[in-house]
Amino acid sequence: MSRPKKDEVREERIHMEIIVDAYGEEERVMSWYYHLDEVVTFPFEAECILERRTSPLRKGEKVKVIAQSPMDDCMREMFVQIEWQAREMGVPLAQLQPIDVDPQTQEAVEDWHYWTAMGYQTSLTPSRVQRQ
Repeated sequence: MSRPKKDEVREERIHMEIIVDAYGEEERVMSWYYHLDEVVTFPFEAECILERRTSPLRKGEKVKVIAQSPMDDCMREMFVQIEWQAREMGVPLAQLQPIDVDPQTQEAVEDWHYWTAMGYQTSLTPSRVQRQ
């Protein structure tokens, strides 16, 4: 995934609404986790937009996203639970594009996609998330 152009409006929203009081890596992770838990409406249909070696999904595959993964699974990036081939499993939210969801869910997932595309998700450390 290529790095997008910096979106000042999105950056401001993320910093002021999602990670506003988060001062360390763990607090930023928890802020994202609870934000997504609060605003994303489950279940929803999604399409895989990015193949990853750590996930069995292929680009273009459609899945049902049924819940957010437990906090312990989301300490490095956000995962969601999906129904896939008669099983439930966790996959990175960054892999999925929601289909026909409410505006809040769409914005929250787009914010996470932006965050990951900017490279912030891999370490969530202060030096990576400081505003420039």
